[in-house]
Amino acid sequence: MTLDLADGKLFFKLLWKLQYYANQKYGFHKSISSAEDYANLPTEKKLKAREALWENTELIEAYMQENPDALSPEQLEIIGKWKGFIKGSFFILRHLKKGSIFIGKDDNVYAVHGIQDPLEEVIPSYALPQMVEAVLLPFKGKIIYDGLLSGYSIHFGGGIRSNLNRLYMNAKQRNRIITTLEPGLEHPKLDEPKNIASQLKEINAALRKVKDASPLQTSALALARLSIGLSIAEAEGMITPDELEKQTQKLFKASRRLLDLLSGE
Repeated sequence: MTLDLADGKLFFKLLWKLQYYANQKYGFHKSISSAEDYANLPTEKKLKAREALWENTELIEAYMQENPDALSPEQLEIIGKWKGFIKGSFFILRHLKKGSIFIGKDDNVYAVHGIQDPLEEVIPSYALPQMVEAVLLPFKGKIIYDGLLSGYSIHFGGGIRSNLNRLYMNAKQRNRIITTLEPGLEHPKLDEPKNIASQLKEINAALRKVKDASPLQTSALALARLSIGLSIAEAEGMITPDELEKQTQKLFKASRRLLDLLSGE
């Protein structure tokens, strides 16, 4: 998912003007005399102005007050919202049609859009999960990044992958995936899903009371009880990566036993 072509161009136009302003204030590249010249610099030569901007957000307010490029009120409003940026380390978990899933500090889950190129082209799905340093920005109700992702060449084991997937699924089920950084556009929080753990426990207890079942029925009931047990653990917030792996192994063994019985039939 990316911005449309016009918005992608607008974003970089505003970003380069703001970074050029920071460049002029700190004198990083004194020979550069326009935002257009700054935009044509290679990425590595823009890094100092970029860091200065996100470390000194008063530059954004100063730029808006001076408005050296005679931007429209709408364009200044876009820039002003960038003061709500989020900078840090993020895990990119997966790419979806509605945005790429970033998991950051405090286990917050974000849906992030590409700008002009899809994020799956920047970091392919086969390379995920990937840990990156990024700056997330609000832009017209969406979350984007400032055009630069710094990755780490780290291999993640099954435990970390399981934990990231758990965080994503929990956020998805509870409607807590953050899709905007603009407070006025926050989606209303839905009520927490009703906790059905007590109902599941009643069903599990009833299944355990079943007697005189055939071997096939006994195997099927065992698989059902394990599945319900996993649902109870999820409802009570007890699903850790270790517990998930343990329950998965039990479900696999129970499934194999049932399949063996079915084959014998």
